[in-house]
Amino acid sequence: MEHIQRSTFFHFRAWLESLRLRTLPLAFASILTGSALAWWQGTFSLTIALLCFLTSGLLQVLSNLANDYGDAVKGSDGGERLGPLRGIQKGMINLAQLRVAIVIATGMALVCGILLISYACNTPGDIFSFLLLGGLAIVAAIAYTVGKKPYGYLGLGDLSVLIFFGWLAVCGSFYLQSHLIKPLVLLPATACGLLAAAVLNINNLRDIETDRQCGKITLAVRLGTDNARRYHALLLSGALLCFATFAWLERPGWGGWLFLLSAPLFCQQGHYILQEKSPIAMRPMLEKTVKAALLANVLFSIGMLL
Repeated sequence: MEHIQRSTFFHFRAWLESLRLRTLPLAFASILTGSALAWWQGTFSLTIALLCFLTSGLLQVLSNLANDYGDAVKGSDGGERLGPLRGIQKGMINLAQLRVAIVIATGMALVCGILLISYACNTPGDIFSFLLLGGLAIVAAIAYTVGKKPYGYLGLGDLSVLIFFGWLAVCGSFYLQSHLIKPLVLLPATACGLLAAAVLNINNLRDIETDRQCGKITLAVRLGTDNARRYHALLLSGALLCFATFAWLERPGWGGWLFLLSAPLFCQQGHYILQEKSPIAMRPMLEKTVKAALLANVLFSIGMLL
């Protein structure tokens, strides 16, 4: 009996590792920013915001599961990688089980997305547009590492993160609540996307050697170690510049500049990443970059609320 309970516990833990729940706050940060912008415009809807959070979280879980599946099929996540081993690498989950989980996550994301669209969209054009965007988001979540030519293996992951974590998540959640088209919203949306890309780049810098050996040609592999570090500094500074440009042009008051409180963290991290050359030195920086990105988004959102 004790053996069965222990086995069940480790199996449950393996699934939690594959779901990667720690990645959800980064997905939620973009929805928070879009919703805060809607609040600033006086069009905030709690119901729509919650449905956006739920849909975004399910898409992130789907992406995580598909990522594990694709990397396992291609043998990219071996015992040599510096990142944490997931359930499938430990042998606690098999490919068939992971396929079932992907189907379930896809179905849940579809249902939640359709609920969101049916509640928030008022015109046939909006319904069609967001159905198309939702379908693209699901395809992108799966195709990152799954298939014969996954785009994550071609160095296109950073662009996808910018589009889906930045432009689509922020502008989409803003539009669904406000039904307004404000081109300047692209500035904080781009900032969110750049910060998400910075998190991905740290992950790829950590695994750059094993990715290169197994043929996973991420953007970090394409750029090389030194240029990927310079690229990371550009991502961090570009995000702050986008937030600052929005605050300068829209003049939301002193609260609109709260995000600057995160600038020292970005400067510290940028300096560390440019100086430290070993992949293993990137291991603690992944969590720190996530926290700094979250802090910047939360501070910007609080500024919009104020």
